[in-house]
Amino acid sequence: MSAAGTSQPVQPVKLSLPLVYQQKLFEELRNEDELVVLARGLGLMRLITNLLHSYDAAGNNLIVVVGADDRENAWIGEALAEHAAISLTPRARGLTLVNTDYTSVGSREKMYADGGIFSITSRILVVDMLTGLLNPESITGMIVLHADRVTATSLEAFILRIYRQKNKAGFLKAFSDNPDPLATGFSPLATTMRNLFLRKVSLWPRFHVHVAQSLEGKKKAEVIELEVPMTESMRTIQNAVMECVEVSIQELKKSNPGLDMEDWNLDSALLKNFDLIVRRQLDPNWHRISWKTKQIVSDLTVLRGMLHSMLALDAVSFLQQLDTIHAAHAPTPGSTRQTQSPWLFLDAAETIFSEAKRRVYSSTQRPGPDTNIDSLRPVLEEQPKWAVLAEVLEEIDRDLFFEPPARDDSNGTILIMCSDANTCRQLRDYLQTMHVKPRTEKKVEEFYDPARDKPSAAFMMRRKLRNYLRWKREFAQVSAQLFAENQRAVTGAVDPRLGRRGPPPNKRRRVRGGGAVGAAAGRLENGSIAQYFEKPGEVAELMAEVQITEEEARQKEDVVADPLEDMDDYYQLYDMQDLVVIHPYEGDQDEHVLEEVKPRYIIMYEPDAAFIRRVEVYRSSHNDRNVRVYFLYYGGSVEEQRYLSAVRREKDAFTKLIKERASMSLTITTDAHGGPEDPQEAFLRTINTRIAGGGKLATSATAQPPRVVVDVREFRSSLPSLLHGRGITIVPCMLTVGDYVLSPTVCVERKSVSDLISSFKDGRLYSQCEAMFQHYKNPALLIEFDQNKSFTLEPFADLSGSASSVSAANAGAADLQGKIVLLTLAFPKLRILWSSSPYESAEIFERLKSLEGEPDPIAAVRAGLDGDEEGGGTLKPGGAQQQIFNQVPQDMLGNVPGVTPKNIMNIVLVTENIKEVANMTVEELDPLVGKAAARKICGFFAKDLLEDE
Repeated sequence: MSAAGTSQPVQPVKLSLPLVYQQKLFEELRNEDELVVLARGLGLMRLITNLLHSYDAAGNNLIVVVGADDRENAWIGEALAEHAAISLTPRARGLTLVNTDYTSVGSREKMYADGGIFSITSRILVVDMLTGLLNPESITGMIVLHADRVTATSLEAFILRIYRQKNKAGFLKAFSDNPDPLATGFSPLATTMRNLFLRKVSLWPRFHVHVAQSLEGKKKAEVIELEVPMTESMRTIQNAVMECVEVSIQELKKSNPGLDMEDWNLDSALLKNFDLIVRRQLDPNWHRISWKTKQIVSDLTVLRGMLHSMLALDAVSFLQQLDTIHAAHAPTPGSTRQTQSPWLFLDAAETIFSEAKRRVYSSTQRPGPDTNIDSLRPVLEEQPKWAVLAEVLEEIDRDLFFEPPARDDSNGTILIMCSDANTCRQLRDYLQTMHVKPRTEKKVEEFYDPARDKPSAAFMMRRKLRNYLRWKREFAQVSAQLFAENQRAVTGAVDPRLGRRGPPPNKRRRVRGGGAVGAAAGRLENGSIAQYFEKPGEVAELMAEVQITEEEARQKEDVVADPLEDMDDYYQLYDMQDLVVIHPYEGDQDEHVLEEVKPRYIIMYEPDAAFIRRVEVYRSSHNDRNVRVYFLYYGGSVEEQRYLSAVRREKDAFTKLIKERASMSLTITTDAHGGPEDPQEAFLRTINTRIAGGGKLATSATAQPPRVVVDVREFRSSLPSLLHGRGITIVPCMLTVGDYVLSPTVCVERKSVSDLISSFKDGRLYSQCEAMFQHYKNPALLIEFDQNKSFTLEPFADLSGSASSVSAANAGAADLQGKIVLLTLAFPKLRILWSSSPYESAEIFERLKSLEGEPDPIAAVRAGLDGDEEGGGTLKPGGAQQQIFNQVPQDMLGNVPGVTPKNIMNIVLVTENIKEVANMTVEELDPLVGKAAARKICGFFAKDLLEDE
């Protein structure tokens, strides 16, 4: 199969691109290799599917789609099948999905030879191209999705480099609808273009002249904007949470003055990726920052989630969420102010919890026989948008009844769009129960009276309050038990330095504020907010207020069975104009929803800039469909600010891209298609300049570049891509010994720090090192760190765990270092390589290969498969030493009384397992741990034995 270039004539196929900007962009793509950055909501997937269909209809093409997720694959496959059916193109074959679930190696080779459009996972594609299973020269072209995610170390950049080195004629087109990453950093657009091996970029924002002309013509959608005021309690809670966020950001700035904190402000805190921005800047120094800074970073995520939950959840669900947040941040017995989340000590935090409770129930006073007794009464504040939603639906009903709309191609369906599935369920419950009245004193009339039957969420909220009170009762019991256990652990702890339980008798606990008596109401001794639990009498009163009424009992029960003989009782067909469809925002999938539902009325329960554009495209694409949009948002809320901020940031991002494109210089390091600049220079690169002297190797140059045998599972990392970028040939194989074979004698096992910790815990690293010594003379362990994080073991201390009495960070790091020392004691000839980043790992490998021969891939694959083969090493530690690396039994043994961090190694080196320790006598344990510890160990196991008997 020959590759087809961009000059291939356009096949006469029927396209579904009715708008002018879509047609112009399609023609541009057929003639140019470029990166297309399209504003979100303008129909990127429709453009891609039409482009793929044009190549699919031509036949005899091999097109590869890179970077598509499962949902996009489903959309592309469905769209190509639909296009083929409409245009009656017999040569079209649709989309073929290639992943490990559906295709084997043998079937892939045959499919590639037959041609078609393939969506291939990056790991499979890079291995198939390196092994020759898919010849890059036979590829007609590549389509790259989510181009903003392509970085220098990504697999996609590796794939494109291989493709351009061996294929100069095939086309390459990349797409993105997220301009923010392409406008962040130093010359980000030029860097992305270099990673994509492209020279041209096409920018299509909403304010592009062709886009504006297409969407702002005569066929504009009717949009009704409804600003919904928040309740006073909601406004108070929002201001309090924003105050906590602002104080937290100020504390971060105060604690980290050396960082670039220009974007650390209240406006940026509303963005979805603000947590990632803060964490990315702190990661290189994560082990040096204080505990308080780490806690604030975690608290920012919690506080920002509150802002969304307060607007999205009902009052009862929001209070329940606050209870769980408070319990997660609750202080343990004996804790101090320095070990708590700082925001819990603010007055604004107390306002959040008190106002949230006030929205659900309030405290009143009722006269009693002797005194006034506090009583709780349900308030059950409704979300303001619910009433507005009910009014909008009533308005639509009146319009349909009194003024039937003109006949068009719409279905007359009402489509309600919201942010997530939880909000969909909430609105469904409200719409189903908004006319159900909890009180049944009055006789129900046969006709509908709007004055009396005003929509209300009382039924739904009463049910939620009943469920909440049951949950809170169980939650209080669990909290009390945990607190009691923690209190016993604190009061019963033995201080080894004092030799007695609890604090010394001559010391008095210092309590801020003068102790519990002088502490403020609703606060603990250390000053943080105390969690409130209702008294049993208060719970009983609330439950009595929201008891199930007769009308609630008469409500139809949920269908729990589906008998086929009773289908007519549960299922019936409705006209589309009678349906109210509630659907969450799902990106490009929303275009399918609009096309299938064909709504006449759309209610945007929550704002979304991309969906507004999708409605504009939908209305402008269909002359015979009228659309009215109701746009709901809380005025003066975080919801409104987040929406306006997202629109502004997208516009600023496109403006930066336009300016960078105008001033971007092209570095001519490759030819027009990304190949090497000079064949002679490519040949000279293969000369090994590190070989000195007048020997045979020094005077000869080989035309074959150096090679490294790589385990196929290692393509999850970026190291194979960086090695390939240095001119080293990558040979992917399924290895059983090592990850990288650099020469006939050098084998390397690569470990990230997290993988290193898990390998120590399950003992896997011991077996891997033993296998390398059996088959290679010079095994090595490469410990590779992340290039964006600190080059130290301290940030990973919490993952490794420790039983030491020093600080957790130092103990964890020392524990991990101790395991590495034990590993070197077991394998004295093992070389340990420390690498601060994958870039340094590639440089280390290149230096190691400078004086070595080339590895044999066949021999590398056979290593470990042939049990009789003798390797270069002869060291085989005994079975007892292997227990050093099996961490799970060590953790269990460390909890036995008498076993300490000092004597546990003596036990591990002598015994085979915990069973052997349990059966040892005091005399046998005495030489290992001492007589006193031996008595404790034997007493522990003997006690358990007696209890079992």
